[in-house]
This record gives sequence, C-alpha cells and structure tokens, in this order.
Amino acid sequence: MLLENKTALITGGAKGIGKAIALRFAAEGASIAFTYLKSRDAAMETKRELEEMGVRVLAIASDATDFDAASKVVEQVLAEFSRIDILVNNAGITRDGLMMRMSEEQWDAVLNANLKSAFNFIHAVTPSMLRNRTGSVISISSVVGIHGNAGQCNYAASKAGLIGLAKSMAREVGSRGIRVNVVAPGFIMTDMTSDIPAETMKAWEAGIPLRRGGTPEDVAKVCLFLASDLASYVTGQVIEVDGGMAM
Repeated sequence: MLLENKTALITGGAKGIGKAIALRFAAEGASIAFTYLKSRDAAMETKRELEEMGVRVLAIASDATDFDAASKVVEQVLAEFSRIDILVNNAGITRDGLMMRMSEEQWDAVLNANLKSAFNFIHAVTPSMLRNRTGSVISISSVVGIHGNAGQCNYAASKAGLIGLAKSMAREVGSRGIRVNVVAPGFIMTDMTSDIPAETMKAWEAGIPLRRGGTPEDVAKVCLFLASDLASYVTGQVIEVDGGMAM
C-alpha cells in the first residue's frame, strides 16, 4: 500500500491514461479525486470502479483551462479530504496540423488544455502542499515534447512547456519537501489511437525496440513510483515511457 493515507488529484481522469493512474493509485490505498469535462458517462463508470475498490472518490466536472474553476476544484477536494498529497496534470487534447495551415484556434486550444491547465492546478495546489511540507506533482508530457513531430507544433510546444514548468517548480519548492516530475509517454494505446489502420500500427511498432505500443497501465506504474516515497529523492526529472522508441 504505497499510497495509504494519501490523496491524489488527477485532471482528466475519466478514461485513458488518467483512469489507469486513478485505478493504480487506488490499488495502493490512495483516496482519489479526478476531473472530467465532457465524458460524464465514462467518469461515472470510473467512479464506480474506484468505489468498488474501497477507496474514497470524488469526481468533479470542471474545465481545467479555467483558472478560477481549478481553484474551486482544489477547494472542494481539500474540503472533502483535508489534504492533497499528489497532483497529476493529465488533462490534454490534440489539434494536429502543419504549422502553415494551423489556425490560431488550434494553437490556443492545445496550449490552454495541455499547459495552462497545469499552471492552473499547480498554482491552486501549491499553498496546501507548502503548508504540509510534502507533495508530489506529476505532469504527463510526451516524447513529442522532447523530440518534436511534424504536424504537431502546438502539441509539442505545450508538452515541452510542461517540462520547463516542472523543472522550474522543482527548484522553487524542493526545499519544502515537494517533488515535481514529468512522465513522457510514447506511443500509448488509448481511444486516441484506436482508429489508426493496422498496417500503420505495425510500421510504428517495428520502430519500437520493445516491438509493441504501450498501455495506459505502463504509464500509471511510472506515475505510482513518482507519487510514492520510493521516489523520495527524485525531482525535476523527465521519464520517457516509450519502449525505447525515442532513445
């Protein structure tokens, strides 16, 4: 029970990687609060699964890009659980397109959902963690934020921004016992990849040393390490979970 008596707040926790993280943390004893925006049915199913595991759960409909809404979410979680030990910035979207054809809306939407949302929640959670002199903040970036990818300038910029944010925050709050790290997944099998043609999938997998796409659970296991006391001397780091794809 690596997270017993701890509370985790996960943005975008209704499905995919966020859900896998919630389930993994709950299996290790954490109370779980997670946000969702449009996926109410998925959120209620995730809430039910978590409650069946015997942990306390709070599912909150909220727009992670809204600064004031993020503060209200944190207030609600603190009122319910008294503390937040772990923050996982997982909320994110894609709006792919070549830069020369990318609209301002595509750029702004991705930067707001992927990067500003992390600022919103880190800003809201930090005072509580500072008072408690402990905490683990984990942001879900991407190998694209490290290595780039054609047609994803907005996504890559937002995910690279999470890395700079985490490294700077790690320096700001490390003296108060708060650790800030980044997980950078590679090709992970989620709803976002379910429509990719089989031949394309095979070609991509052939370029991965482990010869398979990753699963949300692969990412969740690394997040568990960073959230727990096993990583008590790890901060300001970026861990790529990509089967060796980008090495």
